[in-house]
Amino acid sequence: MNKKSNEKIITDELKSYLNVESKPTFYDVDKNSVKNFALAVGNKNPLYFDETFARSTVYGTIIAPHMYLRSLRPLRFDPEFPEPFSHILDAGSKFNFFFPIKIGDSISVVKKLVDIFEKDGRMGKMLFRKIEITYKNQINQIIAKELNTIITYGYGKKDPGLEEHS
Repeated sequence: MNKKSNEKIITDELKSYLNVESKPTFYDVDKNSVKNFALAVGNKNPLYFDETFARSTVYGTIIAPHMYLRSLRPLRFDPEFPEPFSHILDAGSKFNFFFPIKIGDSISVVKKLVDIFEKDGRMGKMLFRKIEITYKNQINQIIAKELNTIITYGYGKKDPGLEEHS
């Protein structure tokens, strides 16, 4: 079933998820998670773990590296997105950062499906989803927005982790 066909993948059911937001999920930002993330990705900037140094900066406290946001995952859609395929590719993300993430922040994360389209490729039909993820702090400031592109394709046994993008 990997051959190109005239069969449309995008059904009315899939279209019904356009512009629907997930329920928010919340994360408390603590010193240890920021330090562990920074060190795990090889970033030894003292702004991410040295309180004395961080207090002397314009931020006045430890902040998280921008990509710390990737560890703050949104909830699945409810009901879950009815994924027609078995394999998944992360086609990349574009970020806009507005405010730093500080120790003690409570971050809410919400995703919204903003575009969906299909293409034919070497492996047959592919479904493209553009998902906007909004990150807000405890005073409702948007600290960042992410536009993530997900590609799914093929049939058979589902890839591990595929359900996390539903």
